[in-house]
Amino acid sequence: MNKLIFRKLYLDIFTFFILSCLAITSIVWVIQGVNLLDIVTEQGHSFKVYFVYLLLTLPKIFSKLIIFAYFLSLFVVINRYEENNEILVFWINGIKKITFVNFIFKVSFIFVIIQLLFNLFIVPYSQNLAQLYLKTSSIDFFPKLIQEKKFSKVSDNLNIFVEEYKNNGLLKGIYIKENLKNGGNKIIIAGQGELKQNDDGYNFQLYKGKIINLDKSGNFNLGFAETTYELSDINFKTRKGRKLSETKSSFLFYCLKKYINNRKDKSLRCGDKNSFLIKDIYEETYKRVINPVYIIILSLVSSLIILKRKVIKFEKFVKFLIFFFGFIIIVMSELTYKFINSKTEYEIISLSLPIFLIFIFYFCILIKTNFKLRYL
Repeated sequence: MNKLIFRKLYLDIFTFFILSCLAITSIVWVIQGVNLLDIVTEQGHSFKVYFVYLLLTLPKIFSKLIIFAYFLSLFVVINRYEENNEILVFWINGIKKITFVNFIFKVSFIFVIIQLLFNLFIVPYSQNLAQLYLKTSSIDFFPKLIQEKKFSKVSDNLNIFVEEYKNNGLLKGIYIKENLKNGGNKIIIAGQGELKQNDDGYNFQLYKGKIINLDKSGNFNLGFAETTYELSDINFKTRKGRKLSETKSSFLFYCLKKYINNRKDKSLRCGDKNSFLIKDIYEETYKRVINPVYIIILSLVSSLIILKRKVIKFEKFVKFLIFFFGFIIIVMSELTYKFINSKTEYEIISLSLPIFLIFIFYFCILIKTNFKLRYL
Protein backbone atom coordinates (compact mmCIF):
# COMPACT_ATOMS: atom_id res chain seq x y z
CA MET A 1 0.00 0.00 0.00
CA ASN A 2 2.78 2.41 0.91
CA LYS A 3 4.46 1.80 -2.45
CA LEU A 4 1.23 2.75 -4.27
CA ILE A 5 0.92 5.95 -2.23
CA PHE A 6 4.50 7.00 -2.96
CA ARG A 7 4.11 6.04 -6.63
CA LYS A 8 1.13 8.38 -6.93
CA LEU A 9 3.12 11.16 -5.27
CA TYR A 10 6.00 10.62 -7.68
CA LEU A 11 3.67 10.62 -10.71
CA ASP A 12 1.99 13.81 -9.53
CA ILE A 13 5.36 15.53 -9.09
CA PHE A 14 6.71 14.32 -12.42
CA THR A 15 3.48 15.18 -14.30
CA PHE A 16 3.40 18.69 -12.89
CA PHE A 17 7.11 19.05 -13.66
CA ILE A 18 6.57 18.11 -17.32
CA LEU A 19 3.57 20.42 -17.71
CA SER A 20 5.26 23.36 -15.99
CA CYS A 21 8.42 22.85 -18.07
CA LEU A 22 6.41 22.77 -21.29
CA ALA A 23 4.53 25.94 -20.34
CA ILE A 24 7.49 27.98 -19.09
CA THR A 25 9.88 26.75 -21.79
CA SER A 26 7.35 27.62 -24.49
CA ILE A 27 7.00 31.17 -23.18
CA VAL A 28 10.76 31.70 -22.93
CA TRP A 29 11.27 30.04 -26.32
CA VAL A 30 8.79 32.42 -28.02
CA ILE A 31 10.52 35.43 -26.43
CA GLN A 32 13.88 34.02 -27.53
CA GLY A 33 12.47 33.58 -31.04
CA VAL A 34 11.54 37.25 -31.24
CA ASN A 35 15.04 38.25 -30.10
CA LEU A 36 16.63 36.00 -32.74
CA LEU A 37 14.64 37.41 -35.66
CA ASP A 38 17.72 39.38 -36.73
CA ILE A 39 19.01 36.08 -38.17
CA VAL A 40 16.48 36.69 -40.94
CA THR A 41 16.14 40.48 -40.97
CA GLU A 42 19.84 41.42 -40.65
CA GLN A 43 21.89 38.36 -41.50
CA GLY A 44 19.81 37.37 -44.50
CA HIS A 45 19.14 33.73 -43.58
CA SER A 46 16.03 31.86 -44.65
CA PHE A 47 13.18 31.06 -42.27
CA LYS A 48 14.22 27.40 -42.44
CA VAL A 49 17.63 28.28 -40.97
CA TYR A 50 15.92 30.47 -38.37
CA PHE A 51 13.55 27.75 -37.15
CA VAL A 52 16.22 25.01 -37.09
CA TYR A 53 18.56 27.29 -35.12
CA LEU A 54 15.73 28.24 -32.78
CA LEU A 55 14.85 24.58 -32.25
CA LEU A 56 18.43 23.82 -31.24
CA THR A 57 18.23 26.45 -28.48
CA LEU A 58 15.47 24.49 -26.69
CA PRO A 59 17.83 22.25 -24.63
CA LYS A 60 19.59 25.29 -23.20
CA ILE A 61 16.30 26.95 -22.23
CA PHE A 62 15.00 23.72 -20.68
CA SER A 63 18.24 23.19 -18.77
CA LYS A 64 18.03 26.67 -17.25
CA LEU A 65 14.45 26.08 -16.11
CA ILE A 66 14.81 22.57 -14.61
CA ILE A 67 15.74 23.77 -11.14
CA PHE A 68 12.87 26.27 -10.93
CA ALA A 69 10.32 23.89 -12.49
CA TYR A 70 11.27 21.14 -10.05
CA PHE A 71 10.97 23.42 -7.02
CA LEU A 72 7.63 24.75 -8.30
CA SER A 73 6.37 21.19 -8.85
CA LEU A 74 7.32 20.07 -5.35
CA PHE A 75 5.88 23.17 -3.71
CA VAL A 76 2.56 23.03 -5.59
CA VAL A 77 2.03 19.26 -5.25
CA ILE A 78 2.94 19.06 -1.54
CA ASN A 79 0.89 22.19 -0.82
CA ARG A 80 -2.10 20.71 -2.68
CA TYR A 81 -1.80 17.46 -0.70
CA GLU A 82 -1.67 19.45 2.50
CA GLU A 83 -4.59 21.77 1.70
CA ASN A 84 -6.84 18.94 0.47
CA ASN A 85 -5.89 16.78 3.47
CA GLU A 86 -4.56 14.14 1.07
CA ILE A 87 -1.39 14.20 3.14
CA LEU A 88 -3.37 12.43 5.90
CA VAL A 89 -3.31 9.27 3.77
CA PHE A 90 0.42 9.01 4.48
CA TRP A 91 0.05 9.41 8.24
CA ILE A 92 -2.97 7.07 8.47
CA ASN A 93 -0.96 4.33 6.76
CA GLY A 94 1.81 4.68 9.30
CA ILE A 95 4.20 6.64 7.08
CA LYS A 96 6.35 8.95 9.19
CA LYS A 97 7.13 12.50 8.15
CA ILE A 98 10.85 11.77 7.98
CA THR A 99 10.06 8.87 5.60
CA PHE A 100 8.08 11.30 3.43
CA VAL A 101 11.01 13.73 3.44
CA ASN A 102 13.45 10.92 2.60
CA PHE A 103 11.32 9.97 -0.41
CA ILE A 104 11.36 13.56 -1.71
CA PHE A 105 15.10 13.64 -0.98
CA LYS A 106 15.68 10.50 -3.07
CA VAL A 107 13.48 11.71 -5.94
CA SER A 108 15.58 14.88 -6.15
CA PHE A 109 18.60 12.80 -7.20
CA ILE A 110 16.73 11.79 -10.37
CA PHE A 111 16.36 15.44 -11.32
CA VAL A 112 19.97 16.16 -10.39
CA ILE A 113 21.02 13.45 -12.88
CA ILE A 114 18.72 14.96 -15.54
CA GLN A 115 20.24 18.39 -14.93
CA LEU A 116 23.78 16.98 -15.13
CA LEU A 117 23.02 15.18 -18.40
CA PHE A 118 21.82 18.43 -19.93
CA ASN A 119 24.64 20.55 -18.49
CA LEU A 120 27.48 18.18 -19.35
CA PHE A 121 26.40 16.69 -22.66
CA ILE A 122 23.14 17.75 -24.30
CA VAL A 123 23.38 21.56 -24.01
CA PRO A 124 27.04 21.91 -25.16
CA TYR A 125 26.36 19.58 -28.08
CA SER A 126 23.14 21.33 -29.19
CA GLN A 127 24.70 24.80 -28.79
CA ASN A 128 27.74 23.81 -30.84
CA LEU A 129 25.51 22.16 -33.46
CA ALA A 130 23.37 25.31 -33.68
CA GLN A 131 26.39 27.52 -34.26
CA LEU A 132 27.90 25.14 -36.83
CA TYR A 133 24.57 25.02 -38.66
CA LEU A 134 24.34 28.82 -38.72
CA LYS A 135 27.95 29.13 -39.86
CA THR A 136 27.46 26.56 -42.63
CA SER A 137 24.27 28.28 -43.71
CA SER A 138 26.14 31.59 -43.88
CA ILE A 139 28.61 30.01 -46.30
CA ASP A 140 25.89 28.31 -48.33
CA PHE A 141 23.73 31.38 -48.82
CA PHE A 142 26.62 33.68 -49.84
CA PRO A 143 26.41 32.93 -53.61
CA LYS A 144 22.71 33.84 -53.50
CA LEU A 145 23.58 37.33 -52.26
CA ILE A 146 25.32 38.17 -55.52
CA GLN A 147 22.94 39.30 -58.25
CA GLU A 148 23.61 40.44 -61.80
CA LYS A 149 23.74 44.18 -62.46
CA LYS A 150 22.97 45.05 -58.85
CA PHE A 151 25.08 46.28 -55.96
CA SER A 152 25.00 43.51 -53.36
CA LYS A 153 25.78 44.50 -49.76
CA VAL A 154 27.06 41.15 -48.47
CA SER A 155 28.34 42.57 -45.19
CA ASP A 156 28.71 45.88 -43.34
CA ASN A 157 31.98 46.68 -45.10
CA LEU A 158 31.67 44.93 -48.47
CA ASN A 159 29.73 45.77 -51.64
CA ILE A 160 29.91 43.69 -54.82
CA PHE A 161 28.66 44.39 -58.35
CA VAL A 162 28.84 41.94 -61.26
CA GLU A 163 27.78 42.47 -64.83
CA GLU A 164 27.21 38.78 -65.49
CA TYR A 165 26.97 35.85 -63.06
CA LYS A 166 26.67 32.28 -64.36
CA ASN A 167 25.54 29.22 -62.43
CA ASN A 168 28.98 27.59 -62.63
CA GLY A 169 30.50 30.49 -60.71
CA LEU A 170 31.98 32.39 -63.68
CA LEU A 171 31.77 36.18 -63.37
CA LYS A 172 32.20 39.09 -65.76
CA GLY A 173 32.47 42.82 -65.10
CA ILE A 174 33.35 42.66 -61.40
CA TYR A 175 33.44 45.63 -59.05
CA ILE A 176 34.30 45.13 -55.34
CA LYS A 177 34.37 47.89 -52.76
CA GLU A 178 35.66 47.15 -49.26
CA ASN A 179 35.61 49.65 -46.39
CA LEU A 180 38.94 49.40 -44.54
CA LYS A 181 39.42 49.78 -40.78
CA ASN A 182 41.59 52.91 -41.22
CA GLY A 183 38.70 54.76 -42.84
CA GLY A 184 39.90 54.20 -46.39
CA ASN A 185 38.48 52.09 -49.20
CA LYS A 186 39.78 49.30 -51.36
CA ILE A 187 38.27 49.05 -54.85
CA ILE A 188 38.91 46.08 -57.10
CA ILE A 189 37.87 46.04 -60.74
CA ALA A 190 38.24 42.91 -62.86
CA GLY A 191 37.09 41.87 -66.33
CA GLN A 192 36.55 38.23 -65.40
CA GLY A 193 36.58 36.01 -62.34
CA GLU A 194 35.42 32.88 -60.60
CA LEU A 195 33.71 32.25 -57.28
CA LYS A 196 35.47 29.32 -55.61
CA GLN A 197 34.82 27.48 -52.38
CA ASN A 198 37.34 26.02 -49.93
CA ASP A 199 37.30 24.75 -46.34
CA ASP A 200 37.27 28.29 -44.93
CA GLY A 201 34.51 29.59 -47.20
CA TYR A 202 34.54 31.41 -50.53
CA ASN A 203 37.06 33.49 -52.46
CA PHE A 204 37.15 35.33 -55.77
CA GLN A 205 39.73 34.30 -58.38
CA LEU A 206 40.03 37.49 -60.45
CA TYR A 207 41.65 38.08 -63.86
CA LYS A 208 42.79 41.20 -65.75
CA GLY A 209 42.01 44.04 -63.44
CA LYS A 210 43.36 46.58 -60.98
CA ILE A 211 43.31 47.37 -57.25
CA ILE A 212 42.75 50.94 -56.04
CA ASN A 213 43.46 51.88 -52.41
CA LEU A 214 41.95 55.18 -51.27
CA ASP A 215 42.80 56.85 -47.96
CA LYS A 216 43.55 60.29 -46.50
CA SER A 217 47.07 60.31 -47.92
CA GLY A 218 45.87 59.74 -51.49
CA ASN A 219 45.35 56.70 -53.69
CA PHE A 220 47.40 53.77 -54.93
CA ASN A 221 46.74 51.80 -58.11
CA LEU A 222 48.03 48.32 -58.87
CA GLY A 223 47.26 46.30 -61.99
CA PHE A 224 47.13 42.50 -61.98
CA ALA A 225 46.77 39.65 -64.42
CA GLU A 226 45.47 37.27 -61.76
CA THR A 227 44.76 37.61 -58.04
CA THR A 228 42.74 36.00 -55.25
CA TYR A 229 40.37 37.99 -53.07
CA GLU A 230 39.74 36.09 -49.86
CA LEU A 231 36.25 36.25 -48.40
CA SER A 232 36.88 34.00 -45.40
CA ASP A 233 37.98 36.95 -43.25
CA ILE A 234 35.03 39.14 -44.17
CA ASN A 235 32.49 39.66 -41.37
CA PHE A 236 29.23 38.08 -42.51
CA LYS A 237 27.57 38.84 -39.15
CA THR A 238 27.97 35.22 -38.08
CA ARG A 239 30.22 34.40 -35.17
CA LYS A 240 33.05 32.06 -36.19
CA GLY A 241 34.61 31.35 -32.82
CA ARG A 242 33.22 28.87 -30.33
CA LYS A 243 31.83 29.99 -27.00
CA LEU A 244 32.75 28.26 -23.78
CA SER A 245 29.14 27.11 -23.35
CA GLU A 246 29.45 25.24 -26.67
CA THR A 247 32.59 23.37 -25.63
CA LYS A 248 32.61 19.70 -24.64
CA SER A 249 32.75 18.99 -20.94
CA SER A 250 35.64 16.56 -21.49
CA PHE A 251 37.74 19.50 -22.72
CA LEU A 252 36.87 21.54 -19.61
CA PHE A 253 37.82 18.66 -17.31
CA TYR A 254 41.08 18.12 -19.19
CA CYS A 255 42.07 21.79 -18.90
CA LEU A 256 41.06 22.04 -15.26
CA LYS A 257 43.01 18.89 -14.39
CA LYS A 258 46.07 20.14 -16.27
CA TYR A 259 46.07 23.60 -14.68
CA ILE A 260 44.36 22.88 -11.36
CA ASN A 261 47.06 24.74 -9.42
CA ASN A 262 46.67 27.81 -11.66
CA ARG A 263 42.89 27.67 -12.00
CA LYS A 264 42.49 31.35 -11.02
CA ASP A 265 45.13 32.69 -13.40
CA LYS A 266 43.73 35.62 -15.39
CA SER A 267 46.02 35.20 -18.41
CA LEU A 268 46.60 31.44 -18.70
CA ARG A 269 44.74 29.80 -21.58
CA CYS A 270 43.96 26.21 -22.52
CA GLY A 271 43.49 24.85 -26.05
CA ASP A 272 45.23 25.45 -29.34
CA LYS A 273 42.52 27.10 -31.42
CA ASN A 274 39.86 29.38 -29.91
CA SER A 275 41.51 28.85 -26.52
CA PHE A 276 39.80 29.94 -23.31
CA LEU A 277 41.03 31.49 -20.07
CA ILE A 278 41.49 28.83 -17.43
CA LYS A 279 39.57 30.93 -14.87
CA ASP A 280 36.55 31.00 -17.23
CA ILE A 281 36.83 27.23 -17.66
CA TYR A 282 36.80 26.88 -13.87
CA GLU A 283 33.60 28.94 -13.64
CA GLU A 284 31.91 27.04 -16.47
CA THR A 285 32.78 23.69 -14.89
CA TYR A 286 31.34 24.88 -11.57
CA LYS A 287 28.07 25.89 -13.25
CA ARG A 288 27.75 22.55 -15.02
CA VAL A 289 28.63 20.30 -12.07
CA ILE A 290 27.88 22.10 -8.79
CA ASN A 291 24.71 24.03 -9.63
CA PRO A 292 22.52 20.90 -10.00
CA VAL A 293 23.27 19.99 -6.36
CA TYR A 294 21.02 22.89 -5.31
CA ILE A 295 18.05 20.79 -6.51
CA ILE A 296 18.55 18.58 -3.44
CA ILE A 297 18.44 21.64 -1.18
CA LEU A 298 15.19 22.77 -2.80
CA SER A 299 13.62 19.37 -2.17
CA LEU A 300 14.30 19.81 1.56
CA VAL A 301 12.98 23.38 1.51
CA SER A 302 9.73 22.21 -0.11
CA SER A 303 9.36 19.50 2.52
CA LEU A 304 9.09 22.19 5.20
CA ILE A 305 5.42 22.60 4.20
CA ILE A 306 4.46 19.39 6.00
CA LEU A 307 6.43 20.39 9.11
CA LYS A 308 4.79 23.75 9.73
CA ARG A 309 2.15 24.08 12.43
CA LYS A 310 -1.51 24.35 11.47
CA VAL A 311 -2.07 27.96 12.43
CA ILE A 312 -4.64 29.37 10.01
CA LYS A 313 -3.73 32.98 10.79
CA PHE A 314 -0.12 32.63 9.63
CA GLU A 315 -0.38 29.62 7.32
CA LYS A 316 -0.28 31.53 4.03
CA PHE A 317 2.50 33.76 5.28
CA VAL A 318 4.63 30.75 6.26
CA LYS A 319 4.07 29.17 2.83
CA PHE A 320 5.06 32.43 1.20
CA LEU A 321 8.26 32.49 3.27
CA ILE A 322 9.07 28.91 2.22
CA PHE A 323 8.53 29.72 -1.46
CA PHE A 324 10.49 32.95 -1.18
CA PHE A 325 13.35 31.16 0.54
CA GLY A 326 13.39 28.55 -2.22
CA PHE A 327 13.54 31.32 -4.80
CA ILE A 328 16.52 32.85 -2.97
CA ILE A 329 18.25 29.44 -3.13
CA ILE A 330 17.70 29.35 -6.91
CA VAL A 331 19.17 32.85 -7.33
CA MET A 332 22.08 31.88 -5.09
CA SER A 333 22.79 28.82 -7.26
CA GLU A 334 23.15 31.08 -10.29
CA LEU A 335 25.47 33.58 -8.58
CA THR A 336 27.87 31.61 -6.39
CA TYR A 337 30.16 30.72 -9.31
CA LYS A 338 31.26 34.36 -9.41
CA PHE A 339 33.11 33.92 -6.10
CA ILE A 340 35.23 30.86 -6.93
CA ASN A 341 37.90 32.97 -8.66
CA SER A 342 38.23 35.42 -5.78
CA LYS A 343 39.81 34.79 -2.38
CA THR A 344 40.44 31.23 -1.25
CA GLU A 345 37.99 31.64 1.63
CA TYR A 346 35.19 32.62 -0.78
CA GLU A 347 36.13 29.78 -3.10
CA ILE A 348 35.89 27.22 -0.29
CA ILE A 349 32.53 28.65 0.81
CA SER A 350 31.17 28.52 -2.77
CA LEU A 351 32.26 24.91 -3.25
CA SER A 352 31.11 23.65 0.15
CA LEU A 353 27.93 25.71 0.51
CA PRO A 354 25.56 23.24 -1.26
CA ILE A 355 26.73 20.29 0.85
CA PHE A 356 26.66 22.40 4.01
CA LEU A 357 23.07 23.56 3.34
CA ILE A 358 21.95 19.98 2.69
CA PHE A 359 23.31 18.83 6.04
CA ILE A 360 21.88 21.84 7.89
CA PHE A 361 18.39 21.50 6.40
CA TYR A 362 18.30 17.74 6.83
CA PHE A 363 19.52 17.96 10.42
CA CYS A 364 16.84 20.57 11.23
CA ILE A 365 14.18 18.32 9.67
CA LEU A 366 15.39 15.38 11.75
CA ILE A 367 15.04 17.41 14.93
CA LYS A 368 11.64 18.76 13.88
CA THR A 369 10.25 15.28 13.16
CA ASN A 370 11.57 13.70 16.37
CA PHE A 371 13.16 11.03 14.23
CA LYS A 372 14.15 7.54 15.20
CA LEU A 373 16.96 5.67 13.48
CA ARG A 374 14.66 2.92 12.19
CA TYR A 375 12.77 5.48 10.05
CA LEU A 376 15.90 6.60 8.15
